[in-house]
Amino acid sequence: MAFFQDPEVAVRDAIYAGVVEHGVAPSPTEVALATGLEAPRVERIYGALADAHVIVLEPGVPVVRWAPPFSVVPTPFQVQVDGASWFAPCAWDAFGVPAALKRDATVVARCAWSGDALICGVRDGCAHGDAVIHLLVPAAQFWDDIVFT
Repeated sequence: MAFFQDPEVAVRDAIYAGVVEHGVAPSPTEVALATGLEAPRVERIYGALADAHVIVLEPGVPVVRWAPPFSVVPTPFQVQVDGASWFAPCAWDAFGVPAALKRDATVVARCAWSGDALICGVRDGCAHGDAVIHLLVPAAQFWDDIVFT
């Protein structure tokens, strides 16, 4: 880590790099080793990033659940890109994965009501598929309970 890099940026970048490269989020200890920061400081930064709605932590511990648009826990929204795959927290974020990676993708999802498979995605920068996303919670209230949303 360069001494002039913002520690929050370094931690955020290390989290996303771990998720993209390995499908899991690095622990604060792993991020501390990668960035040269002390582990307690990295844990505080995890909390600050969660408070800023950049990441979502498991309740009560500095363990990343989501680094939107990626989820490190299985969800009904799997995104496939060039033979690799990631989960997304929701249908909306499933389309954020190809945007973040700047790649075409196939989204394999399940209808919450019927359980039917839904295939859609992004091809040549455009969405395809005939599924509809129904948001039960108004966007202004997403972070009231983001895991439910």
